[in-house]
Amino acid sequence: MEDNMDWKTHISNEQEKPYYQALATFVKTQRASESVYPPEAQVFTVFEQVAFDDVKVVILGQDPYHQPGQAMGMSFSVPKDFKLPKSLVNIFKELNDDLGIQNTQGDLTSWADQGVFLLNTLLTVRESEPMSHQKQGWEMFTDSVISKLGERKDPIIFVLWGKKAQDKKHLVQPHHYFIESSHPSPLGAYRGFMGSKPFSKINTLLREMGKDPIDWSTDV
Repeated sequence: MEDNMDWKTHISNEQEKPYYQALATFVKTQRASESVYPPEAQVFTVFEQVAFDDVKVVILGQDPYHQPGQAMGMSFSVPKDFKLPKSLVNIFKELNDDLGIQNTQGDLTSWADQGVFLLNTLLTVRESEPMSHQKQGWEMFTDSVISKLGERKDPIIFVLWGKKAQDKKHLVQPHHYFIESSHPSPLGAYRGFMGSKPFSKINTLLREMGKDPIDWSTDV
């Protein structure tokens, strides 16, 4: 596959398929009677932020944050000045231990602007009900996205935190790079995530590929 795919074209192609039409109906029905996050206009934020050609790093999450105002269409990211979720607290703690960077702002848009593709495997969720939109079609959609990235000739660094993310590894061709550990959630952080130094590893690989390293600071 050529390294010049347009996300809009890929999304449009997927949206024509029966599974996606059923998914869209499900999400629309949910929004009519429940609080669903992120807002409709932000479901595809990550695709708007990072063009296919510009993806250097994929950080794979599970489903969006499920409390009001948190989810913004990018995995692990919350709006500026919003209280940091526990997983992001642990991510920032490891970043500080790894590279000495102290972040207080949870908006990861600056990462996306540098080619970090912050993808959740599910793109919507009901309020206070994590994983409530699983097995409705989002997995098929995001698997197709991961597969397209995994076919790209120009290597990408895939960051797979936790078993659910690591289960997607088979979708990616072996010429890409993988950084794996336990999940940064409170349950998983001390089973291998803390001390894994993913951020310095990513930047070392990027330099070896002749690409600019990521400035991981969000307090700009």
